[in-house]
Amino acid sequence: MTPPLYTLTAVQALSLLKSDKVKVEQYAQSLLRRYHDNDNTVKAWAYLDSDLVLNQARALDQVPKDQRGPLHGLAIGVKDTMNTKDMPTQFGSPIYKGHQSGFDCSAVAILRAAGALIFGKTTTTEFTVTNSGPDTTNPHDPKRTPGGSSCGSAAAVADMQVPLSLGAQTGGSIIRPASFSGVFAMKPTHNAISTEGQKTFAPTFDTFGFFARSIEDLQLLADVFALKDDEPPQEVSIDQVTFALIKTPFWASAGPGTIEAIEEAATILQKCGATFDEVYFPSEVPDVETLKRMQKVIIEGEAQAAFIREYRVDKANLAPEICGLVENASNYTKKERLQAYDTYANMRRLVDSIAEEYSVILTPSAIDEAPLGLGDMGRATFNTLWTGLHMPVINIPAFHGPNDMPIGVSLVAPRYRDQHLLKVGQILGETMIQNA
Repeated sequence: MTPPLYTLTAVQALSLLKSDKVKVEQYAQSLLRRYHDNDNTVKAWAYLDSDLVLNQARALDQVPKDQRGPLHGLAIGVKDTMNTKDMPTQFGSPIYKGHQSGFDCSAVAILRAAGALIFGKTTTTEFTVTNSGPDTTNPHDPKRTPGGSSCGSAAAVADMQVPLSLGAQTGGSIIRPASFSGVFAMKPTHNAISTEGQKTFAPTFDTFGFFARSIEDLQLLADVFALKDDEPPQEVSIDQVTFALIKTPFWASAGPGTIEAIEEAATILQKCGATFDEVYFPSEVPDVETLKRMQKVIIEGEAQAAFIREYRVDKANLAPEICGLVENASNYTKKERLQAYDTYANMRRLVDSIAEEYSVILTPSAIDEAPLGLGDMGRATFNTLWTGLHMPVINIPAFHGPNDMPIGVSLVAPRYRDQHLLKVGQILGETMIQNA
């Protein structure tokens, strides 16, 4: 029996679309049926116009075979912090309700040029800052959150409403929702992909990324966005892989599901031929409380500039949490921010040098499985560190917690080794999923 088209991964669907075995309109109709069947529960979309989707699909079907792009007909959800020329961009905020920018952000323009079908805008928290807001649910349990702030992008891929979606991460807004929702995701090296045309939060941390249901699908987007290493990554087998197990200074926050997942991941990989060392950060990396404060000093300091326009124009409709950022309610000084910038810059060099000694780093993706309720989207405890270090990260959705909810683990590589990370991630991901 032929599986429904909506269940296909991006690579599987692309093969059929490029060969004309399936028309883009036929594929889009399958995805739209899935959306209409489940939207009352999952609620992954801030904006989706079925007629617009089908009109795009019909136009793509008219493109001659020899002119089709590398993503011909593939449906992609776009986080509603990224401008789109033909759909509203509302940033999860009442201030921008119905707002039409009239232009595509850089990422969306690149995807359109590659032949992608821009399916709709996925839900996000207000300006990606607040930790609640959308009523998007986790497809594995509607009583639980899919994680924030890229909640809709994670949920839409997990529920097979689209095979690919876009996200952005300042703390943990790509990797944590991927872990909670049981999908693959990649946060590339900072600034390796332009964030032009996306709402800014904290530029030192803001990173564009994407969700998928396989490493091969992540590879499709990495290639379209021209992620390249200085040297092409080498083919490796599992017995050639070495990894550093780094629990990070935040390990005391890990819940039972994450503790078990990390231990099981290391055991599986070792039994299958990989070798590892448990590695600790050098003494130059500050303690937990100092790290937390440094991250807040930089992020909140940069957020003051990011949201002052909305504060001045329509403060009454701005979340109190965001008003507090603009007002510097934490009383952080510029001097402290400069010190935090310098310390983080030094940390990048130190941790990169550790990563260079191994194929990858293995580290937690989230504190635990997705918490109950939609009022708390979880914490970025295990993510913000790597985001600030600017290193590429992939979530591998290989494990489950005590309530049978997904739990992922993260693989990390040195800066600008994104293709290497994908190559090694393919091997380790398959190994963990097959043996978990």
